[in-house]
Amino acid sequence: MAFSAIKPAVRTNNITYAVRDIVVLANEVAKSGKEMLYLNIGDPNLYDFAPPKEMVVATHDAMVKNKNGYAPSSGIKSAVDAIAIEAEQKGIENVQDIFVTTGASEAIEVCLTALVDEGENVLTPTPGYPLYTAIQSKLQAFENPYYLDEANGWQPDIEDIKSKINDKTRAIILINPNNPTGSNCDTSTLHEIVALAEKYNLVIFADEIYDKLLFDGKEHVSIASLNKNVPCVTFGGLSKNYMVPGFRIGWGIVSGEKAVLKDYIEAINKILRARLSANHPEQYAIPAALGGDHKHLVEAMEKLHKRRDLTVEMMNDIDGISCVKPEGAFYAFPQMNIKNDNHFVSELIKNTGVVTVPGTGFGQVPGTSHMRIVFLPQYEVLEKAYKNIATFYKQYVDQYGTKED
Repeated sequence: MAFSAIKPAVRTNNITYAVRDIVVLANEVAKSGKEMLYLNIGDPNLYDFAPPKEMVVATHDAMVKNKNGYAPSSGIKSAVDAIAIEAEQKGIENVQDIFVTTGASEAIEVCLTALVDEGENVLTPTPGYPLYTAIQSKLQAFENPYYLDEANGWQPDIEDIKSKINDKTRAIILINPNNPTGSNCDTSTLHEIVALAEKYNLVIFADEIYDKLLFDGKEHVSIASLNKNVPCVTFGGLSKNYMVPGFRIGWGIVSGEKAVLKDYIEAINKILRARLSANHPEQYAIPAALGGDHKHLVEAMEKLHKRRDLTVEMMNDIDGISCVKPEGAFYAFPQMNIKNDNHFVSELIKNTGVVTVPGTGFGQVPGTSHMRIVFLPQYEVLEKAYKNIATFYKQYVDQYGTKED
């Protein structure tokens, strides 16, 4: 008897991840021998960035001491204590729980899974990191995107958020600094989001994985620090600030009124216990990182500052492209006067070997076209890539026209 085709679960139908999906095409183009210039993956270790040595030493020592078995479900004590100290330094009060996870991604998935039932929704920033929509699809929750205002430095559009809240809305996600735009939220905007959470009884998910990567003397404010009673989960990790995405170490900090959060925290911990633990030896890097001198950030931000400025200058010099200056992280999200950013990015890869990610992969206001650029690569690589983009963009518009054509 022949097997019938295996039907996958419906919950996987709408799962996409543009950052990795575009690599399939890039790999095919690379086989032709074309020089590839990758501006698509936010991995500092692919370029000239490295973690503080004390983190590597701490992890190595833990392995040598055979800390290679299961860890406690919520993380080892020294790691949790270090995270608690940093939370206090950030002004976060009323901390009710802290847990270590396999990257901030797992923390996000655990917390969404513990909160959202089928048919409910979470307010999700658009543009925003595609992990959130992928998880919501898996949970069979409705997508409820709210827009960031490009004309206002990609700040969350508070009026749009208000218009999207309904009786099935459970939480609001804030990515700050934002991926893919590099925006950093104004304190006044954060206060307005807190007020909405209070009014509509929403949990705030504060993704702050890039909170130490800020330009131009900008400061980061943790939204949980503005109100000690609002239910908030603050996500952090080692991947970006400490240049070790491969360690897969992240965490969540649950703060707010204890009585309000009690049942939700237990639901989170049920899931944490069921998956046993996060990576064990790498957790010893957490106190080494958070308690370190952070000298690596001085060197990293000096490089990134120059690369950010080059990106903004060269993108804005292209007729038909405009780029808001990022205030944090290492991404830019320029807008293009074209009809289809998916098509543009595909043709860009085929013709030039420059790999970016189409804006549709992150969400965008209907009728607009963007691409995400990662400006981690060396200055000379970026300069070459941007010259290629400028040349190709003119050719593309000549052939396919603009939005107005």
